[in-house]
Amino acid sequence: MSDARFTDVDPAPLSLAAADAEDLTVISALVQDSILPVTEISYDMRHRQLALLLNRFRWEDADHARREERPYERVRAVLLISDVQRVLSDGIDRNDIDLILELLAMKWEAGEDGTGRLLLEFAGDGTLAVEAECLNVELRDVTRPYIAPSRRLPEHSDD
Repeated sequence: MSDARFTDVDPAPLSLAAADAEDLTVISALVQDSILPVTEISYDMRHRQLALLLNRFRWEDADHARREERPYERVRAVLLISDVQRVLSDGIDRNDIDLILELLAMKWEAGEDGTGRLLLEFAGDGTLAVEAECLNVELRDVTRPYIAPSRRLPEHSDD
């Protein structure tokens, strides 16, 4: 019997929170190239939460996959934004139920007294602007990783 290796253990699901702009840069990097249908965006005005169910590329595993010459992985994850006051969209038709979005980045624009605007930037110049009392973002993996359908690393054009 051989000794167990760290890589033999199933990866633990991510569960992260961001309460400031520095924390948000980590979550933004982890959700880069996430894909979701527009129908997987839900705004609960009563609870002041915006939730996105993402097909997240596992950037934290990409180097291991490349070294081990195995396919890249994705995982279903929930991006939860709390303390939301208002959600605005630009370049995103929320009524187009066939629309697929690719999340590229998240940025925090601080306002007065801790308030601000969280910008979720999507490929194709679409943006969700989330006006919030404070920065309160959670990212949680909710399924086991699966092989990315493309089996490739996401690519970006230099336009």
